[in-house]
Amino acid sequence: MTAVSDPYLQAFRPRLIRLAYRMLGSVADAEDVVQDAYSRWLSVDPASVREPAAFLRVIVTRLCLNQLQSARHRRETYIGPWLPEPIFDPEDINSADDITLPLMIALERLSPLERAAFLLHDVFGVDFPEVAQAIDRTPAACRQLASRARIHLRQERPRFAVSKEHGLKIAAAFFTASRNGDMSALRAMLAEDVIAYADGGGKVPATLTPLVGIEAVLGRHAEMSSDFTHFPSQLMRYAVIDGLPGFLTVERGGIVQVTALHIQDNRILALYVTRNPDKLRRVPGDHLQRPLV
Repeated sequence: MTAVSDPYLQAFRPRLIRLAYRMLGSVADAEDVVQDAYSRWLSVDPASVREPAAFLRVIVTRLCLNQLQSARHRRETYIGPWLPEPIFDPEDINSADDITLPLMIALERLSPLERAAFLLHDVFGVDFPEVAQAIDRTPAACRQLASRARIHLRQERPRFAVSKEHGLKIAAAFFTASRNGDMSALRAMLAEDVIAYADGGGKVPATLTPLVGIEAVLGRHAEMSSDFTHFPSQLMRYAVIDGLPGFLTVERGGIVQVTALHIQDNRILALYVTRNPDKLRRVPGDHLQRPLV
């Protein structure tokens, strides 16, 4: 692996990884892309580059665009619902952005160029001339791409963001009610049109199609209540996952699970359950200090 020792260049790395992750939905792929970009940096004359940060953003964007075609094909053949690899919000609030898990999923519906233009300009604050260089389009075309993306994503932007403290309280109440089989308490927490997604990737048991509506979601939890009685969940901790409140558990068979809740007006609009072990290899170690059961 090529190392870049210049602290000035290394300071760009977290932001570049966030950009690549927002493009690709995978931390591992994002890190590979950024590493490739740094390798390319080492092959150029630094004196010929006026703005190293801009140079690296352009390279990362182009590498992501190259990957998106094959990534889309993999997702078309993916077993069950596909969710992005969950990440836990950084301690440094200045390094966070407003891309939550529902918006990450909505980004999948954009064309690669719309996605790149929106992320670079609207999220990372890159001006349109640089966006144009990154995606090989004119600045005017980039404005149109970003505008179309905003229209597509408008409904996915949270109207009223729930505070971290309040969101985690709801997550705690949901965990308790779901594991105790308290259907009345669950019904009071769920929106009528709630949707539940479970991503097992064909590697572990998971519902293969989204559950739509409160009765379907309650019915599934009623089915699971006996499992929770005989094989209790091990709660690791509550956490903010891709901008949403949720929790980490170890379930029957030692399966690590991450559950994130989309909350609005004190009701849960969507549940996102990630069980695919390939996506949970990077769960921070201090979150999983437990024996597997």
